[in-house]
Amino acid sequence: MRMLIGVDGSETSLNAVRMAAGICDPVADLFALYYSPRELEKRVTNGSRSIIGGAAAAVFADARDLLPADVASRTEFIQSDAAAALGILDSAATWQADMIVVGAQGLGSLQQLLLGSVSRAVVHGARLPVLVVRSAPPKDRGLKVLACHHPASAAAVAKALGHVHWPASTEGSMIGVAEALLAGPLPSWLENRVRDPDTAAVAKAWQQEHDGEVTALEGTLTAFAGTLPAAFRSAKPIVSQGNAGEKILERATADGIDLIVIGRTPTDALTRWLLGSTSEAVLSRAAASVLIVPVEK
Repeated sequence: MRMLIGVDGSETSLNAVRMAAGICDPVADLFALYYSPRELEKRVTNGSRSIIGGAAAAVFADARDLLPADVASRTEFIQSDAAAALGILDSAATWQADMIVVGAQGLGSLQQLLLGSVSRAVVHGARLPVLVVRSAPPKDRGLKVLACHHPASAAAVAKALGHVHWPASTEGSMIGVAEALLAGPLPSWLENRVRDPDTAAVAKAWQQEHDGEVTALEGTLTAFAGTLPAAFRSAKPIVSQGNAGEKILERATADGIDLIVIGRTPTDALTRWLLGSTSEAVLSRAAASVLIVPVEK
């Protein structure tokens, strides 16, 4: 696994390094730390290249010190004057990274809408998995990870999870969400109509079909578990019904999840604007870190 981490000296970016360090294979994995001094250059006078160079060296040293010794000794430092998001994407492609890791701030009201220009731009511009880190991994227990199943992204999510080195203390679980039978309460006029024998028969057929879909999803999740690393195979699959984004967020909050893994399937711009997307909702509103796995068309 080759991981490129965007760093800038902030605690947020250092948390990204800590998270990446906790899920790496110290023997086999390679790291690159990317830094863009562009914002710093705007605040220093001409001729202060020594200040910028010293800041870059400090950023690199602080981040490298958080990595396992074997990994730190092989870590590369990449610096460019490009805008942070563009530099991260270009460097990830040139360095042939398998995953990009970036930090994101907490969940203020504006943050829920914007997430952060750098992390959002990287997520939408990347064609490889992007780990958006909200906070440092827990120190007193294993990482709690929730893998989200969707038929269109299941294979990509399983592949991404298989490339990560999950410590034995990892508590993995998985969730699949079936659409609710009805989007809301049954209207009174329809409730009265259901009492009619013919309409009641149709309603019963709908219910049976829906129950069959839920049962089939349980079997699908069991099969999905077999494609995941060992850390995800012991927990009973979670089957929920309703809006996928809301149910994933509710479960993540209830279970104290540290990391959500979800696929990002291709959607056209109009659909995304009108309906939103599950991955977008989770990424924008989750208190947990999120690993976004893109799915090619």
